[in-house]
Amino acid sequence: MPLYDCMLLLKPTVERVALMDLVAQVGRHVYHKNGVITDIKSFGRTFLGYAIKKRDGRFYKGQLMQMTMMVPPSFNKELHYLNKEDRLLRWLLVKHKNTVYGLDFMNDDDGKHNLLNYPKSGLYNMKDRDEDDEDDDEDEEEYVEVTEETK
Repeated sequence: MPLYDCMLLLKPTVERVALMDLVAQVGRHVYHKNGVITDIKSFGRTFLGYAIKKRDGRFYKGQLMQMTMMVPPSFNKELHYLNKEDRLLRWLLVKHKNTVYGLDFMNDDDGKHNLLNYPKSGLYNMKDRDEDDEDDDEDEEEYVEVTEETK
């Protein structure tokens, strides 16, 4: 199943209880489609770049929520009930590209992620590290000489 981000922009007057009710409603739809919600973020109240006109006025602020979920590709058609939702200003469903998850990720393993392919000596070679430390000592001596000359 691909990974999607569902962005929900709600009216600034919506209370937190109603906001959580809407998020739970979307979560139930995800669950009924055998999907998984991986992350929920709230960005709080944000100023909009332009006013959004609705039946009950113009809105210059909104409450922004992001839900990350793994659902089947047909899920986009399931969310069109959000168009009639009075609490929402806008909603958007964005698909993550070029990401592989689940069994597809496990089957594509061609050994490139195997830790045994890397050298056992580690990331740092102690011999190289000692040489770098000597260079640092020389830099410090030069600094001391320069500061004494300036006094």
